[in-house]
Amino acid sequence: MPDTTTSGQLPRYAVGARAFVSIAIACVMLFGCAGDEESIEDAFLSGITDAYETAQTSMNSGNYRRAIQIFEALQARFPFSDLAKQIQLELMYAYYKNGFQEQAVDAADTFIRENPTHDQIDYALYVKALAYFERNPGILERIFRKDMSNRPPIDAEQSFSVLRRLVERYPASEYAADAEQRMIFLRNRLAAYENTVADYYLRRGAYVAAINRAKNSLESYNGADSGKESLDIMIAAYEELGMLEIADDTRRVRNSTFPNDG
Repeated sequence: MPDTTTSGQLPRYAVGARAFVSIAIACVMLFGCAGDEESIEDAFLSGITDAYETAQTSMNSGNYRRAIQIFEALQARFPFSDLAKQIQLELMYAYYKNGFQEQAVDAADTFIRENPTHDQIDYALYVKALAYFERNPGILERIFRKDMSNRPPIDAEQSFSVLRRLVERYPASEYAADAEQRMIFLRNRLAAYENTVADYYLRRGAYVAAINRAKNSLESYNGADSGKESLDIMIAAYEELGMLEIADDTRRVRNSTFPNDG
């Protein structure tokens, strides 16, 4: 299973204080005033920069709740500026790291919807997939040493779908390699669940349903570790239905695909 944690450092979208000042200046100019009010703007700009640096420090020290509070306040102050896009990216990461998976997904969806051509869409997809990934029951398996493959893998399906979208649309993304590794883990989990359901149907005499679920495991999650199990279920179901020729064909496929598995 891939490492489900990310490093303590901020992701690549994070900007330094100097770059942030440039963004903040542009935002303040949207509200630009003349004369005596310039000193007010200067003071406000200094406050924004300090707030951003405080949020960055909080992120680096793992105080994501504090960072979220600051970023949300900054986002509320500049809802329609380039700064708001930057804060959206910061927030979705902070939500994810703080364990606020639903908020992370919502923030990523909002960013993608509002900025469909942004050069950080791949990052938003990655964080969204990670949020779903963290909600799959793998951690329960590690803590309680219990096989959770018989639970409906709703979050795993969501994560797999988003990761596939990332890899297919942005194959050159710096997140694509990790996404592919996570897809392997999720593919195995999802295929195992399909086989669990197929075996349930097989044992209860619902042979057609068993064949359909096992076949779906093979077709939807090609290359999963449980491919032989899928074929074994199909063979048994075909034999129970009296479809011996198809059962023999399936057996030949199994033996040629898994020659060392008996």
